[in-house]
Amino acid sequence: MTVASNAQRKPGRTRDPDIDARVLAVAGRHLASHGYEAMSLAAVAQEADTTRQALYRRWPDKASLAADALLAAAEARVETGTSANESDPLADLTAELADFQRGVSLPGRLSLVGTMLQDATAPEARTRYQARVIAPRRARIRAILDRARQSGLVDADADVEVAITLCTGSWYARALAGDAAPEDWPARAAALVWRAVGGTIPPASHSG
Repeated sequence: MTVASNAQRKPGRTRDPDIDARVLAVAGRHLASHGYEAMSLAAVAQEADTTRQALYRRWPDKASLAADALLAAAEARVETGTSANESDPLADLTAELADFQRGVSLPGRLSLVGTMLQDATAPEARTRYQARVIAPRRARIRAILDRARQSGLVDADADVEVAITLCTGSWYARALAGDAAPEDWPARAAALVWRAVGGTIPPASHSG
């Protein structure tokens, strides 16, 4: 007897093309609300209207799901890899911090950042987050400041390592203190860092 053709076989369950995005969105919310240790794959599957088996087919463990959920939540825009304004590093720095502010201000985003500081968070998830989110941001800021040094716009011996941390670290410090950032935080933070590395603020760029 011949084997039944594909048309005669009973079709399996059709794969839901939206399941990945749905699961990652739910996992991101659970991470923000409960943290990594308390995140339950069963609860994520239930809320995403799928099964744990379906999750495991895509993510072999909780760490890999958490890492992808964090990345999906943190990627606020697609990077082009090009500078917004090659002739004006200060404008570039301001634009980079404005992009950072938009991303970190999204609902649940700051809680996700806090998840990365929890001892219970899997090293794999933290490492992937650092490599895909933190490192690219720091690299872009470094490139801006290095370009400013090469152009003679800031001190040749400027402490770029500390300046990079000051850029985004000032946001987190205000958040921990319970202080809302001013509306012009990107321009003010960029101007402060720019002065710290020896740059001069043109009158038209000073926001007060």
